[in-house]
Amino acid sequence: MNKQEYINQAENALLHTYNRFSFVIDHGEDVYLFDTDGKKYLDFAAGIAVNSLGYSDDYHKRAIQNQVEKVMHVSNLYYNTPIAEAAEKLLKVSQMDRVFFTNSGAEAIEGALKTAKKYAYTKTGHANHEIIAMEHSFHGRSIGALSVTGNAHYREPFEPLMGGVRFARFNDFESVKAQVNENTCAIILETVQGEGGIFPADTEFLKSVRALCDEKDILLILDEIQCGMGRTGSMFAWQGYGVKPDIMTSAKALGCGVPVGAFLMTEKVAQSSLVPGDHGTTYGGNPLVGAAVSAVLDRYDELSLCEHVQQIAPYLDEKLNALVQKYDCLTEVRGVGLIKGLVCTLPVGQVAAKALENGLIIITAGSDVLRMVPPLIIKKEHIDEMVEKLEQTLSTF
Repeated sequence: MNKQEYINQAENALLHTYNRFSFVIDHGEDVYLFDTDGKKYLDFAAGIAVNSLGYSDDYHKRAIQNQVEKVMHVSNLYYNTPIAEAAEKLLKVSQMDRVFFTNSGAEAIEGALKTAKKYAYTKTGHANHEIIAMEHSFHGRSIGALSVTGNAHYREPFEPLMGGVRFARFNDFESVKAQVNENTCAIILETVQGEGGIFPADTEFLKSVRALCDEKDILLILDEIQCGMGRTGSMFAWQGYGVKPDIMTSAKALGCGVPVGAFLMTEKVAQSSLVPGDHGTTYGGNPLVGAAVSAVLDRYDELSLCEHVQQIAPYLDEKLNALVQKYDCLTEVRGVGLIKGLVCTLPVGQVAAKALENGLIIITAGSDVLRMVPPLIIKKEHIDEMVEKLEQTLSTF
């Protein structure tokens, strides 16, 4: 079939919940994707911050293939070796104490919220506890995750959602403090807001929120689904701030393409929250995803990916800032490490579409940001190629 026939096939069969680009992917190599016509694209989206190892990591692929030959699924009624190994490695790099593996980021958020509520219930003996979330945040599209997502556009069609959620302003500590009451059990925020426009937390803000949580015995939940797994130059973004959460969530690059998420917690939280019967999943933490996570963490260590991000990110900053100086339509660079946003006065959806025509994959965030979350293995030559293709794109407007 040709490209249009594939597109027609998908449109006739799939529920129309995505406005997809006219681009049918065939395969990937290194940091490039190829469509069914053989055209090559430089990928600066990485499947929305998922494919940190790019598309040619043989170790990762072999680990998955080898596990397929053994067993892919056994259920959580039994132990399995890959997930035990993956859990041990993940706890080591995350500095957390307990982990529950899920199938997605949204499920990780659901688990984190349930953990916080059960912790408060265990402590007080009653329910009806509240959670403080941030305006312009994004935590997922399930009912619980939507309830703490700070964008009314996403929430309104599905209301009433989970009750007891109050919204504060990101990077405004007094706004957070004003929402706290005797029923507050948790504060949830992205260490770097992604979908909301690439806004890193201010150091003083994060430290103040941590201190408030300590004072009131409120749990701090940090959503590291997009900004974690080395993207900021630390394995998890909070590690660069020195502000440890009570609960954190991970997904996306955790499996580098294999669908897996996780919520992690301190031992203190684990000992006073979820017990057998409180939470579960059929597929979460099965041998296949365990092998994938374990291999990903091995490769991060072998490739020194966090150090590589620290080294390559300043070059990306330099090139993006030069673009801002050159083009009036570009006004600001946001972000940290390899999660970057270019604020753009042009219609960003149109810019992303035109960039695709020029062989560059970028995505958007918020209403006016061109988002760049490339594979973490990119080199200077890839950044130079991105700049060339983006300039070619901007010249058409």
